Amino acid sequence: QVQLVESGGGLVQPGGSLRLNCATSGILFSIYDMAWYRQAPGKQRELVASITRRDTTNYANSVQGRFTISRDNAKNTVYLQMNSLKPEDTAVYYCNAINVINRNLNYWGQGTQVTVSL
Repeated sequence: QVQLVESGGGLVQPGGSLRLNCATSGILFSIYDMAWYRQAPGKQRELVASITRRDTTNYANSVQGRFTISRDNAKNTVYLQMNSLKPEDTAVYYCNAINVINRNLNYWGQGTQVTVSL
């Protein structure tokens, strides 16, 4: 059974930091490209950052320079370090895994809430 379990969300003040974790099980993690998406109330889900199995990263313009995505293949986990958080970063953050051989194998976590507010 495939599971993606996010953790690390919460309430933080503007300018603060959080680190999101996505622990996976039931997949061969090393052959999956990983990504973080977010969805704010009333908005579409958007890509925040992605990392390929070969550690190539990509970021949305809105988070470039503030967020860092990384992965640990030994722990089957992907991370999102978020610094200099802004109120507009408030959203539910979702972890995504896509198999590089069969891209129909596409999995999502349940999401973790990040709220940036005074």
